[in-house]
Order: sequence, then C-alpha cells, then structure tokens
Amino acid sequence: MFSVRQKREISDAVQKILRQTGHPELPDTEIKFYLRVIGVESWSWAEIMNNGSVIDPTVNSHNESMDPEKR
Repeated sequence: MFSVRQKREISDAVQKILRQTGHPELPDTEIKFYLRVIGVESWSWAEIMNNGSVIDPTVNSHNESMDPEKR
C-alpha cells in the first residue's frame, strides 16, 4: 500500500507523536510499535513498524510505483 519511503515517513511521524506525549513508560531509546492500515479493498493493507526494527525492508514494486515522489 505504501512505498518504503512513505512507510519511513509514517514511522518517523508516529515516533515523534509518541515521544511528544512525554509518557513516563516510554523508553528513552527508539519506541517500538506496530501499525496496521486497512485500505478500501480487502487486499489493500499495510503494516508499518518502527524504523529501527526494519533492517532490510521488503520492496513491493507496485507500491514503489504508486509513490507520487517516484513518478
């Protein structure tokens, strides 16, 4: 559903929002999270984890081609 670049941007934004809460139970290091986005169609979904947990992201050529910055 999203390109690798878009997933990284989403992950960075979520990380920033979580950090801004100042919640005392959050670690000082990178916050680990898992986000599942459900699209309009049953086959349309994306899983986004914090950037630090994805060492070698899977590249889906269709998702990459849908990225407006790569067109």
